[in-house]
Amino acid sequence: MEYKYKTQGVCSSEIKFEINGNIISNVSFVGGCNGNLKAISKLVEGMRVEEIEEKLSGNTCGWRNTSCADQFAKAVRKAYEESRKNC
Repeated sequence: MEYKYKTQGVCSSEIKFEINGNIISNVSFVGGCNGNLKAISKLVEGMRVEEIEEKLSGNTCGWRNTSCADQFAKAVRKAYEESRKNC
């Protein structure tokens, strides 16, 4: 299932990805630090929601209390919970 998440408090405005069970693939960010976000997208390809949360949740950016990585961790959890409700 394709999922889109509107970010809050970061430079990227949206995160798009696919979720199949608890596996994440085809991640892309709209806006933000292009090189860093492309790298994150490659690194998380095929990872489980729990692994992504463990590695990226709570990551901050500068003075912000969140980051694109932290927002992604929130997005995959939300997508996973919503996909479970639809089963």
